[in-house]
Amino acid sequence: MRVLWAMGLALALPFATQAQSGIEPGTGAQVAVIAGTSLKVETYRPQSCQPHVLLMVFHGIDRDADRYRDRARPVADRICAVVVAPEFDARTYPRDLYQYGGIIEHGHLVTPGTRTVDLVEPLADWARKILGDPGMPFMLMGHSGGAQFLSRVAAFTDSRAVRILVANPSTWVMPSKTTAIPFGFGGLKPAESAEEALRLYLARPVIVALGRSDTGDAALDQSVAAKLQGANRYQRGRNAFDSAKAVAAQHGWSFGWTLVEVDGVGHSSTRMFTATPVMAALRGNH
Repeated sequence: MRVLWAMGLALALPFATQAQSGIEPGTGAQVAVIAGTSLKVETYRPQSCQPHVLLMVFHGIDRDADRYRDRARPVADRICAVVVAPEFDARTYPRDLYQYGGIIEHGHLVTPGTRTVDLVEPLADWARKILGDPGMPFMLMGHSGGAQFLSRVAAFTDSRAVRILVANPSTWVMPSKTTAIPFGFGGLKPAESAEEALRLYLARPVIVALGRSDTGDAALDQSVAAKLQGANRYQRGRNAFDSAKAVAAQHGWSFGWTLVEVDGVGHSSTRMFTATPVMAALRGNH
């Protein structure tokens, strides 16, 4: 069993879950214990309906899970969902372990099952267990840094999420077998595994949600690999979607992605989450 050490905290892996108390109506907070690793989890449960879906919300670089939970509340009320928003603190989960998903460490691939992205499925299991509905469908929703993370979840895990909303990220996993991980699939061995991972990535129910006015450079990833994706978040998102659609068509593969563009919205999680076309995509009406 591999053990990760991050800022003095030992993370024993592979991951398993430990149930806490149930999620009560209204807002709250709990601690999800996953194989000895504690994650603070902000929660919200509507009082006016019986939830039938789990909505897992991933914060940006401010690591403000409580605010992201609150921004997701209108979504949860409209689709009758329980919100679970984990907090990945910056000391334990710096950029490479959060935004980039913990896929590589010092230039080497990290063993599947021991990466940050591998926390998502057992966290979903934890939430559904304490809700008393182990089979409840779940959606993933992230903005900015959290959307970068979800791009890696979609690309490098066998996610069972029914929707994966990736809103306004600074970088994407591009549909390329030559672009190096974590910005593409280059480096997966053998080569056949890279092609299969790419095929599955393009088939996943990814919602590419872009604010057409998200063209600024505040907190924009300016690494060489990121700049190759485009000049700003809007361009990078369009390039990712258009490339993904073209690669799927070229190979005759199933393509599960949906593009949602929102007029007049920049880098705002609040406005993106509640935009009418985003809500429609989450409901499957697109």
